[in-house]
Amino acid sequence: MTRSTAEVSSVEQPPSPDQAPMRVALPPELMARQCPFDPPRALAEEHGKAPVGQVRLATGEKIWLVTGLDEARAVLSDPRFSADRFNRRNALVSVPEEMREKLFDARARAGQFLAMDPPEHTRLRKLVIGQFTLRRMRALIPRITEIVDAHLDAMAAAGTSADLVGAFALPVPSLVICELLGVPYEARTDFQRRTSTLIRMDTPLEEVVRVRDEMRQFMHELVAAKRARPDDGLISGLIHGDHAGELTDDEVVGIANLLLTAGHETTANMIGLGVFALLEHPEQLELLRRDPEVAGQAIEELLRYLSIVHLGPFRIATEDVRVGGELIPEGGTVMISTPQINRDPAHWDDPAALDLARERNPHLSFGHGVHQCLGQQLARAEMAVALPALVRRFPHLRLDCRPEEVPLRDNMFVYGVHSLPVAWDAPEDATAT
Repeated sequence: MTRSTAEVSSVEQPPSPDQAPMRVALPPELMARQCPFDPPRALAEEHGKAPVGQVRLATGEKIWLVTGLDEARAVLSDPRFSADRFNRRNALVSVPEEMREKLFDARARAGQFLAMDPPEHTRLRKLVIGQFTLRRMRALIPRITEIVDAHLDAMAAAGTSADLVGAFALPVPSLVICELLGVPYEARTDFQRRTSTLIRMDTPLEEVVRVRDEMRQFMHELVAAKRARPDDGLISGLIHGDHAGELTDDEVVGIANLLLTAGHETTANMIGLGVFALLEHPEQLELLRRDPEVAGQAIEELLRYLSIVHLGPFRIATEDVRVGGELIPEGGTVMISTPQINRDPAHWDDPAALDLARERNPHLSFGHGVHQCLGQQLARAEMAVALPALVRRFPHLRLDCRPEEVPLRDNMFVYGVHSLPVAWDAPEDATAT
Protein backbone atom coordinates (compact mmCIF):
# COMPACT_ATOMS: atom_id res chain seq x y z
CA MET A 1 0.00 0.00 0.00
CA THR A 2 1.49 3.35 -1.01
CA ARG A 3 0.57 6.91 -0.21
CA SER A 4 1.65 10.16 -1.74
CA THR A 5 4.07 12.30 0.23
CA ALA A 6 2.60 15.62 1.24
CA GLU A 7 4.67 18.69 0.47
CA VAL A 8 5.99 20.60 3.46
CA SER A 9 4.52 24.09 3.45
CA SER A 10 6.45 27.20 4.38
CA VAL A 11 5.41 30.71 5.36
CA GLU A 12 7.09 33.93 4.33
CA GLN A 13 6.17 35.73 7.54
CA PRO A 14 6.94 33.50 10.56
CA PRO A 15 4.43 33.57 13.40
CA SER A 16 5.30 35.26 16.66
CA PRO A 17 7.08 33.00 19.20
CA ASP A 18 3.92 32.37 21.21
CA GLN A 19 2.01 31.29 18.09
CA ALA A 20 4.82 29.17 16.62
CA PRO A 21 4.61 25.40 16.94
CA MET A 22 7.40 23.37 18.50
CA ARG A 23 9.30 22.46 15.34
CA VAL A 24 10.81 19.05 14.67
CA ALA A 25 13.59 19.81 12.22
CA LEU A 26 13.94 16.36 10.61
CA PRO A 27 14.16 16.37 6.81
CA PRO A 28 10.65 15.58 5.47
CA GLU A 29 11.85 12.46 3.65
CA LEU A 30 12.76 10.88 7.01
CA MET A 31 9.16 11.34 8.21
CA ALA A 32 7.17 10.59 5.04
CA ARG A 33 5.77 7.05 4.99
CA GLN A 34 5.03 5.36 1.70
CA CYS A 35 3.01 2.67 3.51
CA PRO A 36 1.10 3.24 6.77
CA PHE A 37 2.78 0.24 8.42
CA ASP A 38 6.36 0.64 7.23
CA PRO A 39 9.06 3.14 8.23
CA PRO A 40 9.85 5.87 5.71
CA ARG A 41 11.93 4.44 2.88
CA ALA A 42 14.65 7.01 3.54
CA LEU A 43 15.28 5.46 6.98
CA ALA A 44 16.02 2.08 5.40
CA GLU A 45 18.38 3.83 3.01
CA GLU A 46 20.20 5.44 5.94
CA HIS A 47 20.44 2.06 7.66
CA GLY A 48 21.88 0.60 4.48
CA LYS A 49 24.75 3.06 4.74
CA ALA A 50 25.51 2.44 8.44
CA PRO A 51 23.60 1.70 11.68
CA VAL A 52 24.79 5.06 13.06
CA GLY A 53 25.17 8.03 10.77
CA GLN A 54 24.89 11.78 10.52
CA VAL A 55 21.79 13.48 9.17
CA ARG A 56 21.60 17.14 8.24
CA LEU A 57 18.53 18.93 9.60
CA ALA A 58 16.48 21.63 7.93
CA THR A 59 18.34 24.10 10.16
CA GLY A 60 21.69 23.03 8.71
CA GLU A 61 22.77 21.35 11.93
CA LYS A 62 23.63 17.67 12.11
CA ILE A 63 22.35 14.97 14.43
CA TRP A 64 23.27 11.31 14.77
CA LEU A 65 20.64 8.86 13.57
CA VAL A 66 20.70 5.35 15.08
CA THR A 67 18.95 2.66 13.01
CA GLY A 68 20.63 -0.52 14.35
CA LEU A 69 19.27 -2.50 17.30
CA ASP A 70 22.62 -3.21 18.96
CA GLU A 71 23.71 0.39 18.61
CA ALA A 72 20.39 1.68 20.00
CA ARG A 73 20.71 -0.54 23.05
CA ALA A 74 24.25 0.74 23.56
CA VAL A 75 23.06 4.37 23.53
CA LEU A 76 20.01 3.79 25.75
CA SER A 77 22.01 1.88 28.39
CA ASP A 78 24.97 4.29 28.47
CA PRO A 79 24.80 6.94 31.25
CA ARG A 80 26.89 9.24 29.07
CA PHE A 81 23.76 9.86 27.01
CA SER A 82 21.29 12.16 28.75
CA ALA A 83 17.49 12.15 28.52
CA ASP A 84 17.27 15.59 30.17
CA ARG A 85 15.33 17.75 27.74
CA PHE A 86 14.97 20.59 30.22
CA ASN A 87 18.60 21.46 30.81
CA ARG A 88 20.27 20.15 27.63
CA ARG A 89 19.80 21.45 24.13
CA ASN A 90 18.23 19.05 21.61
CA ALA A 91 19.17 20.22 18.11
CA LEU A 92 16.18 18.41 16.65
CA VAL A 93 13.50 20.35 18.54
CA SER A 94 13.27 24.07 17.98
CA VAL A 95 11.76 26.21 20.75
CA PRO A 96 12.05 30.02 20.61
CA GLU A 97 13.99 31.34 23.59
CA GLU A 98 11.08 33.62 24.47
CA MET A 99 8.94 30.55 25.17
CA ARG A 100 11.50 28.33 26.85
CA GLU A 101 10.85 29.55 30.41
CA LYS A 102 7.07 29.19 30.00
CA LEU A 103 7.46 25.65 28.74
CA PHE A 104 10.17 24.45 31.09
CA ASP A 105 9.59 26.23 34.40
CA ALA A 106 10.11 24.35 37.67
CA ARG A 107 6.45 23.35 38.01
CA ALA A 108 6.35 22.02 34.46
CA ARG A 109 9.44 19.88 35.12
CA ALA A 110 8.20 18.45 38.44
CA GLY A 111 7.52 14.72 38.25
CA GLN A 112 8.51 14.41 34.58
CA PHE A 113 10.96 11.57 35.18
CA LEU A 114 11.00 10.50 31.51
CA ALA A 115 12.99 13.67 30.82
CA MET A 116 15.35 13.27 33.78
CA ASP A 117 18.62 11.47 34.44
CA PRO A 118 19.63 9.53 37.55
CA PRO A 119 19.63 10.10 40.44
CA GLU A 120 16.47 12.23 40.22
CA HIS A 121 14.95 9.88 37.65
CA THR A 122 15.70 6.90 39.89
CA ARG A 123 14.11 8.56 42.92
CA LEU A 124 10.83 9.25 41.16
CA ARG A 125 10.59 6.05 39.12
CA LYS A 126 11.05 3.78 42.14
CA LEU A 127 8.00 5.38 43.77
CA VAL A 128 5.82 4.33 40.84
CA ILE A 129 7.25 1.13 39.42
CA GLY A 130 5.81 -1.08 42.17
CA GLN A 131 2.33 -0.25 40.86
CA PHE A 132 3.13 -1.78 37.45
CA THR A 133 4.50 -5.20 38.29
CA LEU A 134 3.71 -8.14 36.03
CA ARG A 135 1.78 -9.77 38.89
CA ARG A 136 -0.43 -6.74 39.42
CA MET A 137 -1.07 -6.31 35.70
CA ARG A 138 -2.12 -9.96 35.42
CA ALA A 139 -4.47 -9.42 38.34
CA LEU A 140 -6.16 -6.68 36.29
CA ILE A 141 -7.00 -9.02 33.40
CA PRO A 142 -10.51 -9.95 34.67
CA ARG A 143 -11.42 -6.27 34.94
CA ILE A 144 -9.86 -5.49 31.53
CA THR A 145 -11.91 -8.36 30.10
CA GLU A 146 -15.11 -6.88 31.57
CA ILE A 147 -14.31 -3.49 30.04
CA VAL A 148 -13.50 -5.00 26.64
CA ASP A 149 -16.64 -7.13 26.59
CA ALA A 150 -18.84 -4.19 27.57
CA HIS A 151 -17.51 -2.10 24.68
CA LEU A 152 -17.91 -4.97 22.21
CA ASP A 153 -21.49 -5.41 23.42
CA ALA A 154 -22.12 -1.69 22.85
CA MET A 155 -20.66 -1.88 19.34
CA ALA A 156 -22.85 -4.86 18.46
CA ALA A 157 -25.96 -3.20 19.90
CA ALA A 158 -25.35 -0.01 17.91
CA GLY A 159 -25.47 -1.67 14.49
CA THR A 160 -23.06 -3.17 12.00
CA SER A 161 -20.45 -0.42 11.64
CA ALA A 162 -18.40 1.88 13.83
CA ASP A 163 -15.30 4.01 14.09
CA LEU A 164 -13.15 1.52 15.95
CA VAL A 165 -11.01 4.25 17.51
CA GLY A 166 -13.92 6.09 19.10
CA ALA A 167 -15.94 2.99 19.98
CA PHE A 168 -13.20 0.68 21.22
CA ALA A 169 -9.50 1.48 20.82
CA LEU A 170 -9.58 4.76 22.75
CA PRO A 171 -12.19 4.15 25.49
CA VAL A 172 -10.85 0.77 26.64
CA PRO A 173 -7.36 1.91 27.75
CA SER A 174 -8.80 5.23 28.92
CA LEU A 175 -11.15 3.49 31.34
CA VAL A 176 -8.43 1.10 32.51
CA ILE A 177 -5.92 3.86 33.29
CA CYS A 178 -8.62 5.97 34.96
CA GLU A 179 -9.49 3.10 37.30
CA LEU A 180 -5.83 2.34 37.97
CA LEU A 181 -4.99 5.95 38.85
CA GLY A 182 -8.27 6.88 40.49
CA VAL A 183 -9.23 9.51 37.89
CA PRO A 184 -12.99 10.03 37.34
CA TYR A 185 -13.86 8.50 33.96
CA GLU A 186 -16.29 11.31 33.24
CA ALA A 187 -13.23 13.56 32.82
CA ARG A 188 -12.07 11.51 29.82
CA THR A 189 -13.37 13.87 27.12
CA ASP A 190 -11.34 16.75 28.52
CA PHE A 191 -8.10 14.86 29.09
CA GLN A 192 -8.31 13.09 25.72
CA ARG A 193 -8.82 16.44 23.98
CA ARG A 194 -5.98 18.08 25.88
CA THR A 195 -3.62 15.19 25.27
CA SER A 196 -4.39 15.26 21.56
CA THR A 197 -3.58 18.97 21.47
CA LEU A 198 -0.27 18.51 23.29
CA ILE A 199 1.05 15.75 21.05
CA ARG A 200 0.21 17.44 17.76
CA MET A 201 3.36 18.66 16.04
CA ASP A 202 1.73 21.87 14.84
CA THR A 203 0.13 23.10 18.08
CA PRO A 204 1.17 26.73 18.75
CA LEU A 205 3.40 26.98 21.81
CA GLU A 206 1.07 29.39 23.60
CA GLU A 207 -1.70 26.80 23.26
CA VAL A 208 0.65 24.09 24.54
CA VAL A 209 1.27 26.19 27.67
CA ARG A 210 -2.44 26.92 28.13
CA VAL A 211 -3.56 23.29 27.74
CA ARG A 212 -0.76 21.99 29.93
CA ASP A 213 -1.78 24.45 32.66
CA GLU A 214 -5.38 23.24 32.37
CA MET A 215 -4.22 19.65 32.84
CA ARG A 216 -2.13 20.64 35.82
CA GLN A 217 -4.99 22.55 37.43
CA PHE A 218 -7.34 19.58 36.98
CA MET A 219 -4.82 17.21 38.54
CA HIS A 220 -4.03 19.58 41.44
CA GLU A 221 -7.72 19.62 42.32
CA LEU A 222 -7.83 15.83 42.12
CA VAL A 223 -4.72 15.47 44.31
CA ALA A 224 -6.30 17.76 46.91
CA ALA A 225 -9.43 15.60 46.86
CA LYS A 226 -7.34 12.42 47.29
CA ARG A 227 -5.58 13.95 50.29
CA ALA A 228 -8.95 14.50 51.93
CA ARG A 229 -10.60 11.26 50.78
CA PRO A 230 -8.13 8.51 49.85
CA ASP A 231 -9.11 5.59 47.65
CA ASP A 232 -7.24 2.54 46.33
CA GLY A 233 -5.98 4.27 43.17
CA LEU A 234 -2.34 4.92 42.35
CA ILE A 235 -2.59 8.67 42.98
CA SER A 236 -3.79 8.07 46.52
CA GLY A 237 -1.00 5.53 46.89
CA LEU A 238 1.60 8.16 46.02
CA ILE A 239 0.11 10.50 48.62
CA HIS A 240 -0.75 8.13 51.48
CA GLY A 241 1.26 4.96 50.80
CA ASP A 242 4.62 3.69 52.02
CA HIS A 243 6.40 6.73 50.58
CA ALA A 244 3.97 9.33 51.89
CA GLY A 245 5.58 12.74 52.17
CA GLU A 246 8.40 12.03 49.73
CA LEU A 247 6.72 13.85 46.85
CA THR A 248 5.58 17.45 46.54
CA ASP A 249 2.11 18.11 45.18
CA ASP A 250 3.69 19.37 41.94
CA GLU A 251 5.58 16.08 41.61
CA VAL A 252 2.43 14.01 42.23
CA VAL A 253 0.61 16.11 39.64
CA GLY A 254 3.41 15.70 37.10
CA ILE A 255 3.66 11.94 37.59
CA ALA A 256 -0.12 11.48 37.46
CA ASN A 257 -0.51 13.50 34.26
CA LEU A 258 2.39 11.63 32.67
CA LEU A 259 0.83 8.25 33.50
CA LEU A 260 -2.66 9.36 32.46
CA THR A 261 -1.42 10.61 29.08
CA ALA A 262 0.90 7.71 28.28
CA GLY A 263 -1.52 5.18 29.75
CA HIS A 264 -4.24 5.77 27.16
CA GLU A 265 -2.57 7.35 24.11
CA THR A 266 -0.03 4.64 23.36
CA THR A 267 -2.25 1.59 23.84
CA ALA A 268 -5.17 3.20 22.02
CA ASN A 269 -3.01 3.81 18.99
CA MET A 270 -1.51 0.32 19.09
CA ILE A 271 -5.02 -1.18 19.10
CA GLY A 272 -6.29 1.06 16.31
CA LEU A 273 -3.25 0.72 14.06
CA GLY A 274 -2.93 -2.97 14.96
CA VAL A 275 -6.46 -3.73 13.78
CA PHE A 276 -5.82 -1.78 10.57
CA ALA A 277 -2.70 -3.88 9.95
CA LEU A 278 -4.56 -7.12 10.65
CA LEU A 279 -7.39 -6.19 8.29
CA GLU A 280 -4.80 -5.60 5.59
CA HIS A 281 -3.18 -8.98 6.37
CA PRO A 282 -6.24 -11.27 6.57
CA GLU A 283 -4.23 -14.48 6.91
CA GLN A 284 -2.65 -13.07 10.08
CA LEU A 285 -6.01 -11.91 11.42
CA GLU A 286 -7.39 -15.42 10.84
CA LEU A 287 -4.45 -16.93 12.72
CA LEU A 288 -5.19 -14.74 15.74
CA ARG A 289 -8.91 -15.53 15.60
CA ARG A 290 -8.49 -19.29 15.35
CA ASP A 291 -5.55 -19.79 17.71
CA PRO A 292 -5.82 -17.94 21.06
CA GLU A 293 -2.45 -19.38 22.06
CA VAL A 294 -0.73 -17.14 19.53
CA ALA A 295 -1.94 -13.95 21.26
CA GLY A 296 1.25 -13.35 23.25
CA GLN A 297 3.50 -13.66 20.21
CA ALA A 298 1.01 -11.67 18.13
CA ILE A 299 1.19 -8.70 20.48
CA GLU A 300 4.99 -8.66 20.41
CA GLU A 301 4.99 -8.86 16.61
CA LEU A 302 2.51 -6.01 16.25
CA LEU A 303 4.58 -3.90 18.64
CA ARG A 304 7.65 -4.59 16.52
CA TYR A 305 5.98 -4.21 13.16
CA LEU A 306 4.15 -0.94 13.84
CA SER A 307 6.39 1.09 16.21
CA ILE A 308 4.02 3.94 17.10
CA VAL A 309 6.90 5.85 18.74
CA HIS A 310 8.05 7.06 15.34
CA LEU A 311 10.21 10.00 16.44
CA GLY A 312 12.84 9.13 19.01
CA PRO A 313 13.61 8.59 21.78
CA PHE A 314 16.32 11.26 21.81
CA ARG A 315 19.51 11.50 23.81
CA ILE A 316 22.25 14.10 24.26
CA ALA A 317 25.90 13.06 24.63
CA THR A 318 27.43 14.44 27.84
CA GLU A 319 30.95 13.67 26.59
CA ASP A 320 32.57 12.32 23.45
CA VAL A 321 31.28 8.75 22.90
CA ARG A 322 31.95 6.30 20.07
CA VAL A 323 28.96 4.20 18.95
CA GLY A 324 28.90 1.91 15.94
CA GLY A 325 32.12 3.37 14.64
CA GLU A 326 30.84 6.97 14.85
CA LEU A 327 32.31 9.49 17.27
CA ILE A 328 29.44 11.43 18.79
CA PRO A 329 30.79 14.63 20.37
CA GLU A 330 29.76 16.13 23.67
CA GLY A 331 26.45 17.97 23.18
CA GLY A 332 25.57 15.93 20.10
CA THR A 333 21.89 15.05 19.59
CA VAL A 334 21.10 11.39 18.96
CA MET A 335 17.79 10.16 17.56
CA ILE A 336 16.90 6.51 18.05
CA SER A 337 14.79 5.52 15.03
CA THR A 338 12.54 2.91 16.63
CA PRO A 339 10.55 1.97 13.48
CA GLN A 340 13.70 1.24 11.51
CA ILE A 341 15.47 -0.44 14.44
CA ASN A 342 12.52 -2.82 14.75
CA ARG A 343 13.13 -3.81 11.11
CA ASP A 344 16.88 -4.44 11.58
CA PRO A 345 17.68 -7.41 9.27
CA ALA A 346 20.55 -8.39 11.53
CA HIS A 347 17.99 -9.49 14.14
CA TRP A 348 14.91 -10.61 12.19
CA ASP A 349 14.37 -12.83 9.19
CA ASP A 350 12.18 -11.04 6.65
CA PRO A 351 11.68 -8.03 8.97
CA ALA A 352 9.23 -6.31 6.60
CA ALA A 353 6.72 -9.17 6.97
CA LEU A 354 3.97 -9.26 9.61
CA ASP A 355 4.25 -12.73 11.13
CA LEU A 356 2.19 -13.26 14.29
CA ALA A 357 3.88 -16.62 14.88
CA ARG A 358 7.34 -15.02 15.01
CA GLU A 359 9.16 -16.30 18.08
CA ARG A 360 12.45 -14.38 18.23
CA ASN A 361 11.35 -10.80 18.80
CA PRO A 362 13.76 -8.54 20.74
CA HIS A 363 12.00 -5.31 19.66
CA LEU A 364 12.68 -1.89 21.12
CA SER A 365 9.11 -0.58 21.22
CA PHE A 366 9.20 -0.15 25.00
CA GLY A 367 12.69 1.31 25.01
CA HIS A 368 15.72 -0.03 26.82
CA GLY A 369 17.79 0.77 29.89
CA VAL A 370 16.69 2.83 32.88
CA HIS A 371 13.95 4.56 30.87
CA GLN A 372 12.32 1.36 29.64
CA CYS A 373 8.53 1.85 29.71
CA LEU A 374 7.21 0.98 33.17
CA GLY A 375 3.68 0.54 31.83
CA GLN A 376 4.63 -2.08 29.26
CA GLN A 377 2.97 -4.96 31.09
CA LEU A 378 -0.28 -3.01 31.29
CA ALA A 379 -0.16 -2.32 27.54
CA ARG A 380 0.53 -5.98 26.82
CA ALA A 381 -2.34 -7.09 29.04
CA GLU A 382 -4.81 -4.70 27.40
CA MET A 383 -3.81 -5.67 23.87
CA ALA A 384 -3.75 -9.40 24.67
CA VAL A 385 -7.37 -9.17 25.85
CA ALA A 386 -8.72 -6.60 23.40
CA LEU A 387 -7.48 -7.84 20.03
CA PRO A 388 -8.43 -11.55 20.26
CA ALA A 389 -11.80 -10.64 21.78
CA LEU A 390 -12.53 -8.21 18.95
CA VAL A 391 -11.71 -10.61 16.11
CA ARG A 392 -13.63 -13.47 17.76
CA ARG A 393 -16.70 -11.31 18.44
CA PHE A 394 -16.76 -9.98 14.86
CA PRO A 395 -15.31 -12.80 12.73
CA HIS A 396 -16.14 -10.95 9.51
CA LEU A 397 -14.76 -7.58 10.59
CA ARG A 398 -13.69 -5.51 7.60
CA LEU A 399 -12.51 -2.04 6.70
CA ASP A 400 -15.43 0.24 5.82
CA CYS A 401 -13.45 2.54 3.52
CA ARG A 402 -10.57 2.29 1.10
CA PRO A 403 -7.26 1.69 2.91
CA GLU A 404 -5.79 4.92 1.56
CA GLU A 405 -8.70 6.85 3.11
CA VAL A 406 -7.78 5.90 6.69
CA PRO A 407 -6.47 9.11 8.30
CA LEU A 408 -2.99 8.59 9.73
CA ARG A 409 -1.54 10.37 12.74
CA ASP A 410 1.65 11.37 10.97
CA ASN A 411 1.19 14.87 12.37
CA MET A 412 1.40 13.58 15.96
CA PHE A 413 4.29 12.58 18.18
CA VAL A 414 2.51 9.24 18.75
CA TYR A 415 1.74 7.55 15.43
CA GLY A 416 -1.46 5.67 14.66
CA VAL A 417 -4.83 6.33 13.03
CA HIS A 418 -7.21 9.18 13.84
CA SER A 419 -10.16 6.93 13.03
CA LEU A 420 -10.76 3.46 11.61
CA PRO A 421 -14.16 2.87 9.94
CA VAL A 422 -15.05 -0.82 10.24
CA ALA A 423 -18.11 -2.94 9.50
CA TRP A 424 -19.31 -6.47 10.22
CA ASP A 425 -22.21 -8.73 9.38
CA ALA A 426 -25.39 -8.65 11.38
CA PRO A 427 -25.74 -11.81 13.53
CA GLU A 428 -28.52 -13.25 11.42
CA ASP A 429 -26.50 -12.72 8.24
CA ALA A 430 -23.15 -13.91 9.55
CA THR A 431 -21.83 -17.15 8.09
CA ALA A 432 -21.16 -19.84 10.68
CA THR A 433 -17.48 -20.62 11.18
